[in-house]
Amino acid sequence: MRFRLTAVLVACLAVASMAVAQTNRIDMVAPFAPELAKHGPYTIGVQTFDVTDRNRVDVVHTTEGAPNARYDRRLVLEAWYPAKLAPGQQSGGATRVVTRDPSVTAVLYGRAVRGAAPVTTDGAFPLVIVSHGYPGNRFLMSHLCEHLATIGFVVVAIDHPDSTYDDQQAFGSTLYNRAFDQLFVLNEVARLGRTGSGHFLAGIVDDSKTGIVGYSMGGYGLVNVIGGAYADAAVTANNAPPNRLLAQRTAANSDYQKTIDPRIKAAIAVAPWGMQNGFWDATGLAGIRTPVLFVAGSNDNVAQYERGTKAIYEGAVHAERWLLTFINANHNAGAPIPAPIETYRYSETLKSYPFVHYADAVWDSVRMNNILDHFATAFFELYLKGQQDRLAYFGREANGDFKGFLPRTSVGLTLDHQASR
Repeated sequence: MRFRLTAVLVACLAVASMAVAQTNRIDMVAPFAPELAKHGPYTIGVQTFDVTDRNRVDVVHTTEGAPNARYDRRLVLEAWYPAKLAPGQQSGGATRVVTRDPSVTAVLYGRAVRGAAPVTTDGAFPLVIVSHGYPGNRFLMSHLCEHLATIGFVVVAIDHPDSTYDDQQAFGSTLYNRAFDQLFVLNEVARLGRTGSGHFLAGIVDDSKTGIVGYSMGGYGLVNVIGGAYADAAVTANNAPPNRLLAQRTAANSDYQKTIDPRIKAAIAVAPWGMQNGFWDATGLAGIRTPVLFVAGSNDNVAQYERGTKAIYEGAVHAERWLLTFINANHNAGAPIPAPIETYRYSETLKSYPFVHYADAVWDSVRMNNILDHFATAFFELYLKGQQDRLAYFGREANGDFKGFLPRTSVGLTLDHQASR
């Protein structure tokens, strides 16, 4: 009997070990996931590349009252795209990434094939740019990146220097650089996506139909990029960059409005940071005219809800906009991938569990990812692909559930809407 129990225990441990080895999946779709969270028809590829913005202001090495330091700012990017696999090539791959504790790495498993050849027979695909939080990295929302690629988008996620897990610097750099990074990446991807560029993106990117996703500080940059001019008070706010650098992107600067890029047709702001600290006012938010899907947890204690995301939503009076709320969720509402198994261990570096950087105390991460993927699909297919039937997914059906949800599975969600004035 003891031998048999030992054998059973060993077998269970072996199965558990196999399960743990595959825990870090970013492409899980739960059986009760909403309709549009299901993966699309395309097999997908992924590649890493970098771009460099010459002569950007170097906030970290600029001193108040002294001339602005300058440097070449290199951005590492990850691109997911529809791909045509070679004979015998199988979908799926693994990527080793840095976690919230930069001394710990994790292996993420997904659907994308590293280096796969892009599909070149279906024309150019709309572009979606993804911007992480502070700190974060380009893989933090990779569940969404992969999903959008399977339904026919080119998705490019940014590693923002001075703002990643292993390169975290003074907050003022993030405050200054986010909007500039997002706009620079749009221009560079457009350049590399031109037919004949010799880049793997050549001919497959339609930058005239661009969407942008920003989480936390990525959402902060996004709001400014689409027309939310910073308030004058932000220029001298706590941790603001030196030499009034934020004044370049306030309503008082007549050149700011010229930077609003008409190629950006839609934006998803997940828990955007800044409103609770006075970075916007009514005048600045009134400049937003791009359709926006705001996403937030009602218990967000980082960007805040009533004084944060919801206040931005209410202030963007000239934009068609929605507010998707995860009731009782905190700051990690929908955006981060499920916490890698490696982050379950206590970190002496952080003096906490890195797990909490990814997870929520109330909501399951896969559940939230599936919901965000569903609404992002409807939103971007509506505004970037012109699929008008997707508008129905922002309404409730006769049984009270949102369209595309199984009965009684949209509990815990609210969705508000305001038309543009």
